[in-house]
Order: sequence, then structure tokens, then C-alpha cells
Amino acid sequence: MDQTSEKIDNADQLEKPVVIPADAYISPEYAAAEQERLFRKTWLQAGRMEDLQEVGDFITYEIGPDSVIIVKSGETELSAYHNVCPHRGRRLVDTPAGQRNARGTRKNFICGYHGWTFGLDGENSYIEHEDDWQGSLCEGRADLGKVSVDTWGGWIWINLDPECSSLADYLGVVPGMLDPYGLQNMRPRWRKWVVFECNWKVAMEAFAETYHVSTTHPEFNAFGQFRGWARNHGLHTNIGYEAPKGLEEDSGKLRLGSGEDPRVSTAEMQNFTWDNANTNTTETLVGVANRLKDELPEGTPAAEVSAYWIKTAREEDAARGVAWANVTPEHTAKAGTAWQIFPNFQIGHAVNNMLCYNARPYEGDPDKCYFEAAVYELYPEGEAPETEWEYTEPDDWPPVLQQDFNNMAAVQQGMKNVGFRGAQPNPYMERSIASLHFNLSRYVGIGAPRSHE
Repeated sequence: MDQTSEKIDNADQLEKPVVIPADAYISPEYAAAEQERLFRKTWLQAGRMEDLQEVGDFITYEIGPDSVIIVKSGETELSAYHNVCPHRGRRLVDTPAGQRNARGTRKNFICGYHGWTFGLDGENSYIEHEDDWQGSLCEGRADLGKVSVDTWGGWIWINLDPECSSLADYLGVVPGMLDPYGLQNMRPRWRKWVVFECNWKVAMEAFAETYHVSTTHPEFNAFGQFRGWARNHGLHTNIGYEAPKGLEEDSGKLRLGSGEDPRVSTAEMQNFTWDNANTNTTETLVGVANRLKDELPEGTPAAEVSAYWIKTAREEDAARGVAWANVTPEHTAKAGTAWQIFPNFQIGHAVNNMLCYNARPYEGDPDKCYFEAAVYELYPEGEAPETEWEYTEPDDWPPVLQQDFNNMAAVQQGMKNVGFRGAQPNPYMERSIASLHFNLSRYVGIGAPRSHE
């Protein structure tokens, strides 16, 4: 990249072509700076509220060398603490081998090294031979370090910065756009994670634009065009599909198939999505789509097919105790298909299901990451499945996601090529990627996008 080109210092400039330096993806120095200046300064999605049902239930969350215990400390309270004993630095809770994180129920936390004990409120309740410290362990010196914790959308969020702003301020416009979807009412159908051979940003960016769909997932071309847009909103971005007038709902996740007979193409697309992606739809939607040819006459206009499909599926779910959110087509068009919550979380929302991605650095190695995906949907009261985070090898993920994986590993390799001059994202369809790096540079201090001149 020509280092004489101007560094982008205003978000409005992201509407023009920019170049992103490869160091942001491959430099160990950049990766080290991220831990201190980014992940210790931002709000991070750390778990779901339904994972903490009873007082004493806890989960852990790890980001680089930092580990946090999140516990239901009271009937209506959550608390978060640094997962480290203030005595000699041993972790209080170890992650079981092969697991994404630790999870369980405790009345207190006991250090396995010397037995220091802490209540759910984080206060030290036992130190063997405490008198030996001659009274110096007062004023909280023997208590667990507190971590800021808050909730939104059914998720638990933590921030390692003791002087952080509120979660509400950090999320900005996001709740206003996504609260109508009732994300807190959805429960996971499956949750998978893997250690993958690419930088965490490469992983997130693979799903943060629609520009790749026609080439990476060519099977979907039979069901319509997938031209989309990306918009930046301060720290965060969203993406969506363009849709014809009268089919504004088609800019969301519940998309109608195109072609001569939308009754048939919608069924074909729903079946393909369920079988090969296992995301972005439900059994009810698939079932109704498969009956469209029988229940609607040939020649039914696309808008009527869409309205019938959605209305019928909504009614069938309501009959079994599943209430979809009510979102206007106008709001759907603005909300799009997914929001990228800075720095490393994506919510792919719909009125009855969602697909979420998260990626984290792997042990300081810029060429690896923890990649996670979870599919959520609405269930009748008490009928949601019990799911755990399942480690899944790349070849065992749904086929459509494997297509994305093939790109992710190859991109990481390609960025090290001496001939690579930096990423050049599409200013309209991939602005989310340029926005990510613009905001990253404001935290990390390096790696800012530059003008394309």
C-alpha cells in the first residue's frame, strides 16, 4: 500500500474506497496491542442469561490471557469477577479440557492452591492463618476484583475497564433497531465452536457482507439476487439485502425465492437452507414453504406468496405457543439482516430466529482464532432444548459454513503474500469491514484505513 495516501480520520470518508493494511491481520505486534487497548476497553458479549438460572450458577469467559467469572449472585443480580485469586494469582475456576468455558453451580469459590474462599458477592470469607498478614488484608485487598457486567438482548456483557461507559451508551442505536425482534425470548438450537486457522477479524469479516454470496455460495443464485448494502453507525454496522418495492420484508432474513414460480423456488430455497446451512429458518417455515404449491394457485404474484407464507407460518407457530415479534416492513428494511457489534460479535436477526457469530484471538497468535456460531429460535414455554457449546471440526460444520471456512483460511495465507497491497473493501457492500478497521485504529492506535489514492 502507498503509505503516502491519507489516513482515514472521519467516518464519512468510508463511503469512498479505502485500503486496509495487512498488518491488522498478521502482525504479532498488532495482536498484542489489541489485547491491551481493545479487548480490555470495550463491552464484550460473554454469554446468555438463560445459562444462569439459579443463584450460584456461573459461567466463565476468556479473552486472551484474561478470564472472568460471571455468577448469578442473587435472585435478580449478576456479578462478574476477575478469575484470579488475589493471593498468588491462581485461577479460581479452570476450563475443563476440550470445553469452550467452565460452567456450573457453586455456593462459593475456593482457590485450589491455598484454600482462600470467596462468596458469591466476591468478598473473602476464609484465609488460613490470616493473622500472619498483620491486618494488611483489609479494605478489599483479599476480595475478588470486580468486573463491570450488564445485560441486553438476552446476552450478558462484560467490560474489563473499571472506568467504562455504560452498556447502553456503548450500544448506541443498536437496541432501538433490534429490541422489536425480542431477541431475549429466543433460545439456542445449536452452539458450535472451533479453533480456526485465521485471524479473528478475518473470521468476523467473512459474515459481515453480502458481496461474497454469489461466488462463495453459488447454489443460492438459483433463488435470486443477493446484492446488499452495509452501513456504519458509530462503532457498529449493519448489513441487509436490497428488495423490490412491495417486498420490503425480503430485505430481512425471511426471504422469498425468485424465478418463474416463487411458490416452488421459496420451498427449494428453504429446504436447501435447512439441509445445508441449518440456519436462518425454522421447521415451521420449511413446512409451510413445502405446501405453497398446493395451497396457492399457479401464477400467484410474488408479494402474495410472501404474505401467505409468512402469515401461515406465524399462525401455525402461534397455535403451538410460539409468538413471533411484530416488525413493520419499513423497520425490517432499515434493520437489515445482521448487526456487527463492535468489536467481535454479530447478530443475524429475524422475527422468529437468529444466527450469531463471535470470534476471539487464540493465545496471542494472529494466525488463529476461536470461532463460534449459535442458532436461536422461539420455542413454546418450557420446550427449548438444553444445549451446550460443542467443539466441531471444520469438516463437520454445515456445508454452507464450510464454504466460508475455505475462504477464511485462504485469506489468512494470502495476506502474508509479499504481493498483497492491503484489503480493498467494496465501499457500498463491504463498508462494515472498513468501519471495523476505522474504529479498531481508534482503539489500537495503528492500522487505520487509508484513502484509495
